[in-house]
Amino acid sequence: MRDGTMTSEGVVIDARPASFLTRALGAALDITVALVLLGLIAYATSRWTPADLLLDYGAPIGIATFVAVLVGLPCAVETVTRGRSLGKLATGVRVVRDDGGPVRLRHAFIRSLVGVGEIWLTFGCVALIVSLSNDRGRRLGDMLAGTYVVRIRGGSQELAPLVSPPWLTSWARHADMRRLPDGLALDARRFLGRAGKLNPGSRARLGLEIATRLEQHVAPGPPPGTPVEDFIAAVLAERRDREHVRETSTQRRVEESAAVVRRLPHGVGDPSR
Repeated sequence: MRDGTMTSEGVVIDARPASFLTRALGAALDITVALVLLGLIAYATSRWTPADLLLDYGAPIGIATFVAVLVGLPCAVETVTRGRSLGKLATGVRVVRDDGGPVRLRHAFIRSLVGVGEIWLTFGCVALIVSLSNDRGRRLGDMLAGTYVVRIRGGSQELAPLVSPPWLTSWARHADMRRLPDGLALDARRFLGRAGKLNPGSRARLGLEIATRLEQHVAPGPPPGTPVEDFIAAVLAERRDREHVRETSTQRRVEESAAVVRRLPHGVGDPSR
């Protein structure tokens, strides 16, 4: 069993699932906050919204409020904080992907959306039964999103930046690197971060094991005589650079598409000017 996983923020989390009591306490705090927020919104709406408007649009306003508080808010908070709501922050736990990586918008949205049914509409009964029936304590939303809750074991730790050895840069740039299995990149990154603290025998054994697993997803293999840790660093650095380029390109296309959508038809003046 892995003794820990290093997140992209340099925080060590326990790879084992958080206890049921810890998850329950965090969920109870999140539910309390949501109920208080709903109550405040309901009070403000009833007090300052005109009666005729409430009569005509009370139902849509209520539905929009519930969707915003029960789905939109948890989704936004977990996305921005990488899996840490107020309740999870208080209890020292975090939602991570099955491979230990941070959750993204898709994972947070699925968890929040399914949570409406398994937590709110059933008073938590479905979440309780499902959570107790699997070894990771995952509720239905976690199963569909591919996530689970873990305890943060340690504080922030600085890791040396990933740098590809100069003499392997050309090889890595032209190598064909397939998607790595869940957890392999994290195992490799963690190994490089703590290699200097391992005894020589364990360091050599773990390094060779991880390099062997990585080599199955890289073609062609590294030049003969390449040190194991140099090979691992080169693969991880190149993988990081390629993902950065891909995400930057995707973001640029999204911005360009948004600009096209916002652009008014030819010859139509902008009324805001």
